[in-house]
Amino acid sequence: MSEFHSGAVALVGRPNVGKSTLLNALLGQKLSIVTPRPQTTRHRVLGLGNYPQGQVAFVDTPGLHLGQKRALNRAMNRAAASALADADLVAMVVEALVWTDEDQMVLERIRDSGLPAICVVNKVDKVHPRERLLPFLAHVSGLHGFLELVPVSAQKSDNLEPLVQAMLRHLPVGDAMYPPEMVTDKSERFRIAEIVREKLTLELVEELPYGIAVEVESIQPMDDGRTEVHAVIYVDRAGQKPIVIGAGGERLKRVGRAARNEINALFGKRFHLNLWVKVREDWADDARALAQLGME
Repeated sequence: MSEFHSGAVALVGRPNVGKSTLLNALLGQKLSIVTPRPQTTRHRVLGLGNYPQGQVAFVDTPGLHLGQKRALNRAMNRAAASALADADLVAMVVEALVWTDEDQMVLERIRDSGLPAICVVNKVDKVHPRERLLPFLAHVSGLHGFLELVPVSAQKSDNLEPLVQAMLRHLPVGDAMYPPEMVTDKSERFRIAEIVREKLTLELVEELPYGIAVEVESIQPMDDGRTEVHAVIYVDRAGQKPIVIGAGGERLKRVGRAARNEINALFGKRFHLNLWVKVREDWADDARALAQLGME
């Protein structure tokens, strides 16, 4: 491929098909947070891949889902839809051997967009024997005029090079859109808040619903060379606050330690993390709160 190709690829799909894991695997570093819970991703996250043949602006998106009960759910679906509007190419991510009503809804959104699309069949490492994949690939191929179908395992970073080449083939010829040293459009503040939210989600597992948000209020240098971060964890019910803090504050300390260790490694410097828990009733249905948290 002698010409240089450049463009935006929207990674879209229903919740929990592995879009964020795929983005991180494609970039070779963690950019989007990942937990076993569906709807972990709430924002569009841009990650840049630079290759000899071109530049790909991968856009991780919240999972498109049915049942938009809360303003937060509607905002997440809008974020995914707006990523489609700005893309040059769509990569629809599906789970091997699984096709649901939500997958069908995603496909209809792609059809409505009129954009060229490839299909990324993820989690193929879980299919045994591998021949079971063939009828599924044939079925998906018949559902839409996908330019290509690429089976991958984002978890194992398997078959990613052919996926990148497929994307580059179908992106416009043109100069790089971003400087080569740029990794993402997301700020340090955003990435710290997301890491705290990831550690909270992993720690709480099934104990809390989706009513948790994290906002970094300030980042300041300290006299000892560390960087001090003040972050607020919002819960939407008073009864959730003691659950997040834990007996004697132990749970919050564990979350803080895990987040601090990852943040130190990510930015290559030492942080001091101060976490507070505040009740903000029904923030997930409050347009002003969603705007403050960068979700609108």
